[in-house]
Amino acid sequence: MIQHRLVIVQMAGLGWELVRSAPDLVERYGLTFHPLETVFPALTCPVQASFRTAAHPCFHGVTANGFFARRLGRVFFWEQSAAIVYGRRIWSQFRAAGQRVGMLFWQHSLGEEVDVLLSPWPVHRHHGGLVSHCHSVPEDLYARLRNALGRPFPLHHYWGPRASIESSRWIAEAACAVIKDEELSPDLLLVYLPHLDYDLQRFGPDSPEAHAALEEALALVGTIWSTARDLDAEVIVFGDYAIAPVTAPPVYLPRELRREGLFRVRSVKGRLYPNMYESRAVALVDHEIALIYARGEEDVRAVRRLLDGLEGIGLVLDPDAQRELCMDEPLGPDLVVVAEPGRWFAYPWWDEPREAPDFAHHVDIHSKPGYDPCELFAGGWLGRIATDPAIIRGTHGRAGRERLAAWTSSFELPCGVRDVLDLARGVEALLDDHVAE
Repeated sequence: MIQHRLVIVQMAGLGWELVRSAPDLVERYGLTFHPLETVFPALTCPVQASFRTAAHPCFHGVTANGFFARRLGRVFFWEQSAAIVYGRRIWSQFRAAGQRVGMLFWQHSLGEEVDVLLSPWPVHRHHGGLVSHCHSVPEDLYARLRNALGRPFPLHHYWGPRASIESSRWIAEAACAVIKDEELSPDLLLVYLPHLDYDLQRFGPDSPEAHAALEEALALVGTIWSTARDLDAEVIVFGDYAIAPVTAPPVYLPRELRREGLFRVRSVKGRLYPNMYESRAVALVDHEIALIYARGEEDVRAVRRLLDGLEGIGLVLDPDAQRELCMDEPLGPDLVVVAEPGRWFAYPWWDEPREAPDFAHHVDIHSKPGYDPCELFAGGWLGRIATDPAIIRGTHGRAGRERLAAWTSSFELPCGVRDVLDLARGVEALLDDHVAE
């Protein structure tokens, strides 16, 4: 039973094998990590949604970092609305009893019913570029933290070619400021640190860069940990997924669908843009996972025939198989495809570089119908990103015993923790017990 406040830190890419590979670092910060099975698909948004609801994706509806809206004919990626996540939150009873809850930089947090909130919400200018800004609750929170930390949130270090520890460092410092603020500090605070998996994707989980990124990550965890413990707050730290090495070329699933006439494009000044309205099948690709949305049963069968002969395909999950994995939901895909170990799905559908749409050369997470890790690399021209997916060295999405995340805490949970849902249910039980006292 927790007697004081609780701080939960969720760190991207904190895998069990990664922390086991660096016992000297873990020992330096006095941490004891344990293995943690994650949910499938092992992607940021599904895992975070599963933790905050203590439920599988089939209940909360988040099956990837994006989704295809059939009626709109449009892919939505990295949307921020909390309403996307269905279901009761693990802190609902806790907060209803008058306890305060905060979220710093968690996905799908805008509009969430919490008392303290901070999330990137830039303004995209009409003629290009953006104004970096964060949405906050209370309304003046971001301004107060910006002044206290002496700098604004470094949005260009949060994602893109300049993505680095600077984003997580700012978030960690902001978290410590919130924890130390006697009037503001919530009874439950959830913090997301994003940077660890950047270099794991760029250089691979076994690289020297990955080891350096882990050292930086543990230093930030140590800062939050000591700040919280000094004020008698308990701490839980857990990873959402484990990054695996890329050992073979990516699978260009949209390109294969286009060659079969299932995915349609339109040519505008020689560039090929997606035509979702006339496509018979659309692939939303997300690391090792692809969600296939088809027009009808015959189109599903056509996609199955294509996948049966396509190199790099590990698993094809129909609705029955999705149900067994607790990831089926009414508006979900017709097929879920998992790449073979060592491979991942790239979103390009064009054959020649000159045919690429203009957004392919830029950081544009909302226009691309799929995750593009190439945005982590600068391209040859100023302001452009790399466009060769072969440079990626780390990926994720698979779950199971071969892809364990890691977790640790400052106290012993009363129940055994095997997976993310166990951890979430344990936290919910602690919060409810606190209310019942």
